[in-house]
Amino acid sequence: MRGIGAPSSTAGVRARRWDAIILGGALPGLIAAARLGMDGQRVLVVEEEAAARRHPALREPFHLAGAGSGGILDACLRTLTVPLIDRKKIEADPIAYQLVFPHARIDVGEPQTTAEELVCWGFAKPEEARELVRALLEAAAAERAAMLEASVVRAGGLRALARGASTPRPARHGRGLPLEVAAPSPALVPVLDAQVRALSQLAEATPPPEARARLLGSALEGGSAFLPAAEGELRGLLRRRVQALFGEFRQISGRFQLVAMGNAPGIAVEGSHDVWLGRVLIVNAPRSALAAALTDSSGGAPSFLDGPPAARRRACILLRGRRSVLPEGMARRIVCVGDLGQPTDGTNVVTLCVHPSPQGSDIVDLVGSAIVPPAYTSAAEDQIETALRALMPFSEGVLRREPIRAVQWDEDWPGDPALGEGWPGDTEIRVSSRPPIYVLPRESVASLGFEGDVLLGWRAGDAIRADVA
Repeated sequence: MRGIGAPSSTAGVRARRWDAIILGGALPGLIAAARLGMDGQRVLVVEEEAAARRHPALREPFHLAGAGSGGILDACLRTLTVPLIDRKKIEADPIAYQLVFPHARIDVGEPQTTAEELVCWGFAKPEEARELVRALLEAAAAERAAMLEASVVRAGGLRALARGASTPRPARHGRGLPLEVAAPSPALVPVLDAQVRALSQLAEATPPPEARARLLGSALEGGSAFLPAAEGELRGLLRRRVQALFGEFRQISGRFQLVAMGNAPGIAVEGSHDVWLGRVLIVNAPRSALAAALTDSSGGAPSFLDGPPAARRRACILLRGRRSVLPEGMARRIVCVGDLGQPTDGTNVVTLCVHPSPQGSDIVDLVGSAIVPPAYTSAAEDQIETALRALMPFSEGVLRREPIRAVQWDEDWPGDPALGEGWPGDTEIRVSSRPPIYVLPRESVASLGFEGDVLLGWRAGDAIRADVA
């Protein structure tokens, strides 16, 4: 096994030490950092400069699921003892998002409204729509209960698990997809598939029935968004919580090494004499991308970073303009399907988020994205822009496209778990005992979308602090 060794040069090295070093600023790492900090552990979160300086809206989740009372996000924020004044900055929205097709615009959210919309636009008969919504609500509630009880991760040698249980409690309803969703009418297939593509963070794999039920049902619980006056949104809230709990943030812009001094793993930045060491190192970034960013060495990247290159990545564009360009009745989040006759994949499914702009209350920032092959060209971004402008026919000369910083490794890339692994099973996170190194494998919970990130960070933080206590 290729591991990590001492810095390539130890002359004049200045070692700084923390209890834990988290490499990458994605949501799971921020949540894990806060959980470790609650034990009084000093945590350093290392971010790629290009990612940390990106527009905040580019790194916010599309659908803020589970923020309502008893939801996954709400339970996590309470566990992190996020102050009530901060939790109150998240406001409920009866509409989770709008589904836009060439001939239809469906409001998805409040159950009765969703059922009526499906009937109004000819996607289902009244009884069929009511049964679909009812079945999805029950299935989503069952999956939420199972998720809140699941350990999600495992780290060999634990002295205690996060919740003291290795399997979920039995749900009151059957797990997985109800019949109404498992075998929908042909008219409903693109309606359901487009939502799964927009909410899942998988690259190419198909979500298991349990995840599909949760993704589709979570939208019927409504949406959430931060109040317009709230600063930083979810990542900002979590960063402030980490900093209040013995946490620090640092940025690196060039190449670096993963190193170990004694039994302490850490990071040595190229061109610097500083080495940042921790009792544990936590990798919170796509492994193949991280391996490519490391300083070249004769031994190659550590073997725990081995893996196939990313099959897909998220292409994003940022448009900025006056609020008046938004059509009346347009939701804050939209899933746009270009052609019902084509697969719900690539730029045929584009998501749009509307964010207040820091440039003034009359200005909005629009983030459009799609999951595309990694070798995508500017043509994919142009296709996303075309899809967004089609929603706003009077945007020419009013909306302008803003440049986006390129990010090498600290990015929320979609990924697929290995065959037979991932949700609803547990995932191994410890990859080395000497020195102690953990990996937060986002691909293992990618089928659960945003809630998978929340669960992974929460449970991994609990497991790691139990392992090193």
